[in-house]
Amino acid sequence: MNELLRILMLEDNPAHAELAKHALTASGLKFDAQRVETRRDFEQELAAHTPDLVLSDYSLPAFDGIDALRIAQCLAPDIPFIFLTGTLGEDVAIETLKIGATDYVLKKHLARLGPSVRRALRETAERRERCAAEKKLQQSNEQLRALSAYLQHVREEERIRISRQVHDELGQALTGLKLDVASLISRLPKHSRGLRGRAHALSDCIDATIQTVRRISTELRPGILDNLGLAAAIEWQAQEFQQKTGIVCATTTTVADTLWNQRFTTTFFRIFQEILTNIIRHASASRVEVFLGVENERLVLRVTDNGRGISEAEVAGDKSIGLIGIRERAALLLGEVVFAGRPGLGTTVTVGIPLASAEPLPGRTP
Repeated sequence: MNELLRILMLEDNPAHAELAKHALTASGLKFDAQRVETRRDFEQELAAHTPDLVLSDYSLPAFDGIDALRIAQCLAPDIPFIFLTGTLGEDVAIETLKIGATDYVLKKHLARLGPSVRRALRETAERRERCAAEKKLQQSNEQLRALSAYLQHVREEERIRISRQVHDELGQALTGLKLDVASLISRLPKHSRGLRGRAHALSDCIDATIQTVRRISTELRPGILDNLGLAAAIEWQAQEFQQKTGIVCATTTTVADTLWNQRFTTTFFRIFQEILTNIIRHASASRVEVFLGVENERLVLRVTDNGRGISEAEVAGDKSIGLIGIRERAALLLGEVVFAGRPGLGTTVTVGIPLASAEPLPGRTP
């Protein structure tokens, strides 16, 4: 260790301070030590020149080592603090370590001072590196979450754009084609049964294509979500789910058809869709109950099925991409998701997102 250490010594006995310096020098440490005796000088020195280490006597004329430790924790919380004292009972020593002291060394065992200082500095450096790494990881997670939110926003915007183009442009073209075929049929001779039959078949095919276009447009972005709000969209999706799967889906909503901001409603709706998809794939359920309401300043979506019941391993597993997606969507709005399952008795998924994230659109009241 070649760096010059800045050591603040809280010691009222100059001779004891010199002995400590000699022990540090003998251990190969290079340092600059500043000795103080009073609380005022100790606080001023900590505030003006942050040291690398504090060595403090435990028994001082004006105040004790515990007070010194608490002052150091307040003014320089990340600095190692070692008690260097004449006598220190085992109970007191343990108490000092519990409240934050790095170590303690008895003055009659000064040979321990050098190794204790080295260990304290090493542990502090490791702790700082760990904190820096954790902070960097947190920043990376926040960046990834922001990127995820941006990608979801872009994807929803693209869904809306494609949905409108499919509905408007393809829908209009097919409607025009339908009218042309109808006009053509009206002009065909009544005795041309073959041609009229083919024309009617073509008309039926156009009708089926129009329905397909509407279905694709709705799956991309249900218009009811933007026009009537989340509650209506949840009820509509539950009905669609029941019709397609034959699984009974009962819905209870205790909120008005409020048009919250698009991000809020889209997050809830996509989470609901993902939950229903998981029920189809994994639950083996015959009944689903859906609740949407406000609880403790949060909008809550609770979906319960009577299927096989999700296991704790499945909830915690890193391969449950659907569950991870649900959690991430909720987390983007500071929400939480709880999965609760009992073998053979079904699963309940509860999603709660603060209403503060909703920001009702101008002119709309929740």
